[in-house]
Amino acid sequence: MANHSSSFLPPLSNQEFKLYNRMADKMQGLHQWFRVRWNIIYDVAESSRRPAGMSIKSYLNMCLEFCENLETHHEIEEIRVFPYLARRMPAFANKDELIKQHKVIHKGLERFESHVRNCLRGNADIRWDEIKDILDSFGTTLWDHLDDEVRELGAEQTRKYWSKEEMTRMPM
Repeated sequence: MANHSSSFLPPLSNQEFKLYNRMADKMQGLHQWFRVRWNIIYDVAESSRRPAGMSIKSYLNMCLEFCENLETHHEIEEIRVFPYLARRMPAFANKDELIKQHKVIHKGLERFESHVRNCLRGNADIRWDEIKDILDSFGTTLWDHLDDEVRELGAEQTRKYWSKEEMTRMPM
């Protein structure tokens, strides 16, 4: 078990850095998908213009896909990944900032998903300003969260709490 003060840690070799940074790299890849989709969704809401060839139904389905995938991503983190990491890494404990961010994000996602479903069913008109307002209610928290998780999973953090051997067995 590694448990060192960061001021006493020796420099990492390139190979060690890759090992300790592996989870951050994987998370960054997953988060990049959310960033790309968010940018499309947000740009449409902000400009009231869809990309060429994208129907309103396709846009709304993209919004639902975004919501469903982010919810699933966070469920996996909260059920499988965070509890394992929280054994040693305080940033992943239930009371910490990452979990608080999940709650803010999911409150916004619930509103967003409900509105999108109502639009798809014809129970609500598509109002771009309303979609943008909903996105704005959790967007900053989402973007901060995407960055915070990657940083907390980075080599400089994981090496404080886990051995090289343990890093090869991480549940991610």
